[in-house]
Amino acid sequence: MRIVIAEDDPLLREGLALLLRAESLDVVATAGTPDGVLAALDEHEPDVAVLDVRMPPSHTDEGIRVAVEARRRRPSLAVLVLSAYVERAFATELLTGGVTGLGYLLKERVGRVEEFLDALHRVASGGTAIDPEVVAQLFTRSRQDTRLERLSPREREVLALMAEGLGNGAIAGRLVVTEGAVHKHIRSIFAKLDLSPADQADRRVAAVLRYLDGTRHRV
Repeated sequence: MRIVIAEDDPLLREGLALLLRAESLDVVATAGTPDGVLAALDEHEPDVAVLDVRMPPSHTDEGIRVAVEARRRRPSLAVLVLSAYVERAFATELLTGGVTGLGYLLKERVGRVEEFLDALHRVASGGTAIDPEVVAQLFTRSRQDTRLERLSPREREVLALMAEGLGNGAIAGRLVVTEGAVHKHIRSIFAKLDLSPADQADRRVAAVLRYLDGTRHRV
């Protein structure tokens, strides 16, 4: 796995690089500015870009714009975005994009090395990895959607883990139930959220989007 890191804090940037290299991952370049990131992506053609949301010069959404531009240039590039706190507008857009190979984590998650590496590998493999705190905040803001009232507490737990990007096996492990039980809950979620088996879209993605739909116009 070839990785480019974009982070304007030199200590965190080098710390991330050391962490990943210690795991035998190939950090081909690091950068602290949007232009530097794009140049590194063009030169090294990595598999994954790890990007800070806030970068110079304005420290607002430069990292987000770099992520969008990087994906425009190389649609196959996996992108894992890091943020110091929940950026609701970007997190919602990330989920509503319906694309793969994208992740959004709070920086505090980096200190939990196993979770961070799991998210990185999941994104590199074409999956999604959404920070549980991001999911929790967005779900709290989604409760006005009456369809959500149809879900049982366990089904809400399962859907929250789906939103993080976990597969059935990982959900079963987290909830200490069988994969068969998880599959049954997911079928029930699809039914209660009016997601027909005939739908062409990925119903797992569609279920999460239904759950978050109420946030999109209020963030």
